[in-house]
Amino acid sequence: MNRLWILFFLLFLTSPVRAEEKIKLEEVVITATRYEERLTDIPASVSLISEEDIQNSTARNIPDLLKTEAGIHINDITGNQRSFTVDLRGFGETSSSNTLVLVDGRRVNQADLSGVDWTEIPLERVSRIEIIRGGRGSVLYGDNATGGVINIITKEGTAGFKAGIDMAAGSFGTFKAGAYASGESKNLSLHLSGNYLTADGYRENSNTESKDLGLNAAYYLKDSIKIDFSSGYHKDRTGLPGALKESDFAAGFSRTSSKFPDDFSEVEDYYLKLAPEVYFSGDNVFRLDTSFRQRDFLSFSSGDWGNFLGDSEIRTIALSPQVILKNSFDKIRNNLTAGLDYQKTDNNILNDSLFFGSQSIGIFSLKKENYGYYVHDEMNVTESLRFSGGFRHDKAKFSFSPSSPDSVSMSKNVYTAGVNYTFLKKSYVYLNYSRSFRYPLLDELYSFFTNTINTGLVPQESDDYEAGIRHYFNDDIAGQINVFRLDSDKEIFFNPAAYSNENLDGMTRRDGVEVSFDADAAGWLSLKGSYTYLSARIKEGVFKEKNVPNVPRHKATIDMISHIGKDATLTLSGVYIGERPFISDFSNDFSKQESYFLLNAKFAYRWKALKAFVNINNLTNKAYSEYGVIGGFPLEKAFYPSQKRNFLFGLSLAF
Repeated sequence: MNRLWILFFLLFLTSPVRAEEKIKLEEVVITATRYEERLTDIPASVSLISEEDIQNSTARNIPDLLKTEAGIHINDITGNQRSFTVDLRGFGETSSSNTLVLVDGRRVNQADLSGVDWTEIPLERVSRIEIIRGGRGSVLYGDNATGGVINIITKEGTAGFKAGIDMAAGSFGTFKAGAYASGESKNLSLHLSGNYLTADGYRENSNTESKDLGLNAAYYLKDSIKIDFSSGYHKDRTGLPGALKESDFAAGFSRTSSKFPDDFSEVEDYYLKLAPEVYFSGDNVFRLDTSFRQRDFLSFSSGDWGNFLGDSEIRTIALSPQVILKNSFDKIRNNLTAGLDYQKTDNNILNDSLFFGSQSIGIFSLKKENYGYYVHDEMNVTESLRFSGGFRHDKAKFSFSPSSPDSVSMSKNVYTAGVNYTFLKKSYVYLNYSRSFRYPLLDELYSFFTNTINTGLVPQESDDYEAGIRHYFNDDIAGQINVFRLDSDKEIFFNPAAYSNENLDGMTRRDGVEVSFDADAAGWLSLKGSYTYLSARIKEGVFKEKNVPNVPRHKATIDMISHIGKDATLTLSGVYIGERPFISDFSNDFSKQESYFLLNAKFAYRWKALKAFVNINNLTNKAYSEYGVIGGFPLEKAFYPSQKRNFLFGLSLAF
């Protein structure tokens, strides 16, 4: 079998092809400054995933797409494309609280432990993704941006009128279908899409069914006013197969088994966003982002201890006025951004639990109000040299009922400073320092058992030192190296020994090196790869010199895309993840979770308006687990087995 894969690889490299002429456009990014800016002007490690990258990739969803990016570790927990962790810069089990995720600039991190729902936006709706590594985003966006910011930018209306449909089917009873319509007139642009997914999942009780609708609209009033509107609706029901312990395997359970056939989750989620923009005095802009989101979440879980049914409704409103002033003084260009952020979250919860034969019903009301103001300035003192800096004051009030005490307030000041130097036209080197933070989450602060607030829990602070260089050897080959140190004080974590959320009693240090390259090697062959070294260690306190759970020290990726003529594309995508401690193993008492190498392939063929593809994921049929935990009584290793070799076949038609 291995010889067949080697032969397949050699055929891939030697396929007769016809090169296509490509037009190189200057790369710009929005997320780093909240306005469009050249990539070369940003003192941070930045990645851009374009719509073409998405089409050529083997990814089935957004986390799949992020797997091949340097410094990002992905876990598909249930193996059914429903539950993911996305870890930027090595935070392990608290990654969802330390990576800020945006959709068109709207934050989607929840105020509670539910974190980020990565299925809220189907991959088919995504236009591009911007990744800003490090804590620099805390000044502009506030809480949760310690490891970095991921901004998912959705598709807008296109010139004229376009529409299309797509369908796909594959392993484990997977079926997908979608449709879109897009158009643009003189003053109005629209993009409407809908998607449906159903799958049995790799394991028992890992079935899922989801439905999505998305709308983007923009209206231009004269030449100085633009009104953006976007909305999305998501609904799904998913089985939760749970972990399998070593003792379960010894008792005869298979990798596809589930001990929890009745566990499930149901989600209904929708949002509305309105953002008018007014241009004045040239390129100056005033923008007012407003949004509303409601998420209803129902889940059932069971075990030897009993069962638990949780019904949660969480509503979030946000208001963010912002002004961008662009001025020039002789040869000096200056961009000043200033704004306010307000967000209010109401979380109403009904819990019905049966613990060791005792049933109880709890009704809870949890609230968070967040205020922040910021200023950020960037100055080009020459065509090559650019300085930037910013400051943010942030304050949050948490309220709980029933509770004694019933509220607590916290505040933080953060800042950033950086310098860029451009050489040889578009190569650049940068230095940056940032202070970032994260507040405790609602259900980290609050105990549902005692109806009290953990008043000893305080915000986490981090200092991020970073340097990097990106060099363009020519128009077709570029390489990048980033070196960083991220020191966190009072890092918030769940202590399984005390069964409570706590601040670590000392500093946590993350030292890392990220190396990446991309190249159009031969016109018909594109290559992209990365290597990440990350040492995440607790430097002080009871866990001194222990490794942070679920953070691999080594990660490597490779993508190879062959353009076979102008109508066919063949892609190979590989990811290596090194050993890492199991979730909750802060004492590093257990052996590490095994490393694995995952190889995916995709062949796509286009004929006029019709496109067909076949995905083969996990080509080597590797039996592995992306996610593992320490749990049970007595404590032992438990696994969430990942999918073995699987297929997906699809067709799409554009009108």
